[in-house]
Amino acid sequence: MTSFDDVWNYADPYQYMEQVRSGMPPLIICVACNGGVQGKESNENLPETADEIADSVHRAYRAGAAMVHVHARDPKRPTRPATTTEVWYDVNRKIRERCPDIIINDTTGGGPDMTMEERLSCLAARPEVASLNLTPDMSKFVIKERNAPLPDPRPAMVYDDCIPFSYRVVNQFADEMKKRGIKPELETYHTGGVWVLLDLIQGGKIDKPYWVQTVMGYQTSSWPTVDNVWHLLRELPAGSVWLCSGIGPHQVPMTTLATMMGGHVRVGLEDNVYYRRGEKAKSNAQLVERAVRVAHELNREIATPAQARQMLGLSQTPTAYP
Repeated sequence: MTSFDDVWNYADPYQYMEQVRSGMPPLIICVACNGGVQGKESNENLPETADEIADSVHRAYRAGAAMVHVHARDPKRPTRPATTTEVWYDVNRKIRERCPDIIINDTTGGGPDMTMEERLSCLAARPEVASLNLTPDMSKFVIKERNAPLPDPRPAMVYDDCIPFSYRVVNQFADEMKKRGIKPELETYHTGGVWVLLDLIQGGKIDKPYWVQTVMGYQTSSWPTVDNVWHLLRELPAGSVWLCSGIGPHQVPMTTLATMMGGHVRVGLEDNVYYRRGEKAKSNAQLVERAVRVAHELNREIATPAQARQMLGLSQTPTAYP
């Protein structure tokens, strides 16, 4: 297995060919189980409550997910993101009860109309990893109508906003994570995020290996093409471990490419509510199962949580939630 002290350069063709010959590292599958915007109005199988999230994550864990990326929801208004540590703790505790060693990765991206303090509320719930956006998050899309009997119904609406992540905010978030021993999942939508990544490295705010996620096909991200993935990989600093996500119909092409190239993958209902064109996904587990099949066809083993912890430099003792 590749040691986290000896991470290879994904964009180097010679290292790539050597990895093919010697064997790629086990594939870390991160399941992005629900997201912070769309809910059951988009796919009835998308989990919203703490118990639904934990049950869905458990099935994905049994299918092969070593990490879960979580968006806790407000129990009283499930269309809204959680804004208190108490809610986050309840979700994380229920996930840990069902998944003894899965890596818990909470979002600091959250959802619309949150303060930066509310985005940080998950950190006190003691995740092992937390997402950290490296650039402003600008998007415009239609949110589907949500009708009763679903709780918290709402009309269709257009979301058009920008979450203003700046150097100052990103450094503040990184400081909070480092203070609590939480590893950042460094999300970049385009090569501009590498400027901020280098700033964090130069400031001593993050440690190797750098867990870097390239988000492909999201609005204002790079186009989801092979050429753009290759360009992003060429810009990553030494010591990076690469995670790739693809949004909507780009999920399978992008994660298959990452599997082939030796990277790691994020799949789940946050990024894609469909299994194939015209067919809604039945569960997060169904999307994980497909990633496992693709990996096996490409001669990649699936990383256990223990192997993922070793590759990412995380403790082998999972966070406990008494």
